[in-house]
Amino acid sequence: MSDRPAALFAMNPVHLPELFPRPALDRLGQLVRIDEKAVAQDFTDPGVTAALAETEILITGWGCPPVDAAVLAAAPRLRAILHAAGSIRSVVTDACWERGLIVCSAVQANALPVAEYALAMILLAGKDAFALNDRYRREYAYPLPQELTGLGNNGRRVGIIGASRVGRRVLELLRPFDLRVTLHDPYVDEAEAAALGARLLPLDELLRASDIVSLHAPEIPATYRMLDGDRLALIPDGGVLINTSRGSLIDPVALTEELVSGRIGAVLDVTEPEPLPGDSPLHHLPNVFLTPHIAGSVGNELARLGDTVVTELEHLTVGLPPMYQVRRSDLAHVA
Repeated sequence: MSDRPAALFAMNPVHLPELFPRPALDRLGQLVRIDEKAVAQDFTDPGVTAALAETEILITGWGCPPVDAAVLAAAPRLRAILHAAGSIRSVVTDACWERGLIVCSAVQANALPVAEYALAMILLAGKDAFALNDRYRREYAYPLPQELTGLGNNGRRVGIIGASRVGRRVLELLRPFDLRVTLHDPYVDEAEAAALGARLLPLDELLRASDIVSLHAPEIPATYRMLDGDRLALIPDGGVLINTSRGSLIDPVALTEELVSGRIGAVLDVTEPEPLPGDSPLHHLPNVFLTPHIAGSVGNELARLGDTVVTELEHLTVGLPPMYQVRRSDLAHVA
């Protein structure tokens, strides 16, 4: 097809093979003119600038620099950004919205493994599996039955903060279990929360009423340090906080104090700073389970993100409406 639009990859090239394995690249090649070996990391590079002059579709991913006014000036034909990752906040600038670009993201596909991770951690936390694993490795003995009183997931109180794409998928995954689920989200009303399978509560009430709190709010100014010392203190003794969103949503000093005291536990896939320094006490606490930012797509899950972009491109090139379009208004409340 001689009329195929010109496209350009813009990301850290280390991600390209897993995002776009050979079958995905072959599909791409049928839809657009793209150089598989040309992956932009610096939009000021002369070779990249020359390619931008013809680019109509920018396929971005982790490591893509911001697409600002200067980039857009070099790309007069650009009409769409297709992001093979989750949030587009670090890539899409105000200039992109003002230009009226179509912006699409694989955020929905990336939400799936995050929600699966959260589900697994919620159920394991209900069994106190992390602390018991640590104890078992030290003592080589089973706990006495009376020491397990109160454990289990029958009627466990779970609070979900944020009806983002991830939060909604977590709520869906929690439905088959005998849990009491509550939700806080300022953009959701009681009827919508009920339809999602949860009871809507103000944030402070949710924290007081939850054995396990799972955080799924977006990283925006309104959520910065939303869980400060006062709010962390509302979580009942023995409660567990799960964070797969962003570390900035929690006051790190207050969280460390709570965890060092042993009053609550935490499952942290994200922290502030990230990664945690080697001298952080969180590395060695039995009530803290740390993972290295793996809840989102990794390994074989990355191909799902690339497939989302190719599918979106198939729609756009034949004039169908986008399936995974992100609008500027979405950024106020959806992760």
